[in-house]
Amino acid sequence: MISATTRSFIDSLVDYYISEASSYKQMAKSYSEVVGDSSDTAFGIIIGSIYSAFIQSYANQQQKPSLEDIQEFTQIVKKRAPQIKRSILDAEA
Repeated sequence: MISATTRSFIDSLVDYYISEASSYKQMAKSYSEVVGDSSDTAFGIIIGSIYSAFIQSYANQQQKPSLEDIQEFTQIVKKRAPQIKRSILDAEA
């Protein structure tokens, strides 16, 4: 089970990336000729960045997340995915 500290860290990462969605949308647009939908690309970049920071937090403690930790991480982020997607779409306006 993910610790309360790690859960809080994940939530703060999601909040950060939501607040910076327009920057990631802009970055994704530079790949639009290759990947097509820049909103989906920005979403992928954000989720990948959050996941990378999650894994790095374990590495910094010289640990590996368990399968259960990764599943819990996925559920936490999945719950917030609509907020992330909305922030990307709002960046278009």
